[in-house]
Amino acid sequence: METFTATLTLAERWQQYQQENLKSRIRDAARALSVSEAELLATRCTGLADSPVTFLSNDFRALLKQVPTLGRVMALTRNDSAVHERKGEYQKVSVNGHVGLVLGEDIDLRLFLGHWEFGFAVDENGRRSLQFFAADGEAVHKIYLLEESNHLAYDALVNQFRATGQPTTLTTQAAPAPTPEADDASIDSEGFRAAWRGMTDTHEFFGLLRQFNVSRTQALRLGPPELLRQLDTTAINRALRLASEQQLAVMIFVASRGCIQIHTGLTERIVPTGPWLNVLDPDFNLHLKVGDIAQAWAVQKPTTNGIVTSVELYDAAGNNLLLLFGKRKPGMPELTAWRELVATL
Repeated sequence: METFTATLTLAERWQQYQQENLKSRIRDAARALSVSEAELLATRCTGLADSPVTFLSNDFRALLKQVPTLGRVMALTRNDSAVHERKGEYQKVSVNGHVGLVLGEDIDLRLFLGHWEFGFAVDENGRRSLQFFAADGEAVHKIYLLEESNHLAYDALVNQFRATGQPTTLTTQAAPAPTPEADDASIDSEGFRAAWRGMTDTHEFFGLLRQFNVSRTQALRLGPPELLRQLDTTAINRALRLASEQQLAVMIFVASRGCIQIHTGLTERIVPTGPWLNVLDPDFNLHLKVGDIAQAWAVQKPTTNGIVTSVELYDAAGNNLLLLFGKRKPGMPELTAWRELVATL
């Protein structure tokens, strides 16, 4: 029986929760205690040299440019239903305003720094990481050191970006409420379909959503029927297995509010475990909570290099969980084998 005494501090309540839930993760603890991950981490900032948690300054642009010094690490980005873990080096790091890019062969990120508010260096019994959070305290991106990482460079980075103050409490702000979806009847559906058919680049899609005031799942309902097909919610399992059997490289996108993380390559070991569908490969892990998939779609978008096909997953609230594409280099047509694979789903 879990009990949380009102007179206990947050640090004590977290400790009690961990004692009663030995295999729990910090995200689970935060939800159970009605706080955020960032607020829990702050309780362990002692301000001492051996503090397990160090509060970092919010100069994330400068900090990110130092991450390549860490060498090979593990990048983690997640939402409530999908966890994306990729090992490699941060290469070709650039920041332009509130948008950052990491364009390495292994670690491929799109960073939306307007959503980055808090940063911590964390030592969990020797497992060292840099962790970044939005204003509501929800994680946007984490970087974990590996045995072969440059730990001296990590020490130097933490020392350089250590904040002057080391607060044990944080003031968070609730995330903005989602914009209510417009009524289908109010949408210029014919205009939207025509604009979709006229796309020349997949990145134009988000502009169309704004232009016609449609949500992502509404776009799937109202878009060109010849370019859209709703799939069974289990289709992702078959798609990953077929890609593995055919040795067909794919691109898997998982996003938080502040980061899109992309894996490009093969998916070899597909392992279902309880409510999770997992990819457990040496350099890439994916954990997908399949019960959260409310909608799955095969989606096609025109480009100057032909049609680009994706498998897209959404939860009951219309949040995107994961995007799956065939591996494709910019300026090159999509592989016929990938399009044929999706046609069988």
